[in-house]
Amino acid sequence: MKIICIGRNYTEHIKELANEKPTEPVVFLKPDSAILLKKQPFYIPDFSNDVHHEVEVLVKISKVGKYIDKKFAHKYYDDIGLGIDFTARDLQQKLKEKGLPWEKAKAFDGAAVVGKWLPKSDFESVDAINFGLEKNGVLVQQGNTSHMLWKIDELIEYVSKYFTLKIGDIIFTGTPSGVAKVEANDELRGLIENNEMFKLTIK
Repeated sequence: MKIICIGRNYTEHIKELANEKPTEPVVFLKPDSAILLKKQPFYIPDFSNDVHHEVEVLVKISKVGKYIDKKFAHKYYDDIGLGIDFTARDLQQKLKEKGLPWEKAKAFDGAAVVGKWLPKSDFESVDAINFGLEKNGVLVQQGNTSHMLWKIDELIEYVSKYFTLKIGDIIFTGTPSGVAKVEANDELRGLIENNEMFKLTIK
């Protein structure tokens, strides 16, 4: 399986990092080795002094598709989840300044937290899902999928132009504002509506 990530999909997050608003989705990949093992802590890598949390709604692909029309995209996923795209911000900045790919800053081991999954049928609309991230009991990121520049079905249409989507592939749909550095002993807890989707410790 592959992890397909969408960058710059929430206006306020674009502003907080002083990025340019894109005219089409920003896409990058993480390998399956980036997935943090269940019930394991996240260890801050020795190559970064500024790893940020980025909480994101996830979509798990349930059937193979290519060139999927937006009106049919809903047939290609059944489950909604929540995760974290950990980002070595200092390393990413150096790579961006040189016009180099981001993978070393985004796709390292443990950089993708994948929490529990909920049936899509649990939601009245996948375009109106509340989600958030608590750090040490304080809500630090809060978002709603209605604020996405490109909604889930639009992302599936766009991404499937370039990559065949396969069963088990995961799409990280972008993060709202509030990203910040994690420190050793931080406790992170992810929520969709009132459901705890993951909980982990930083080491």
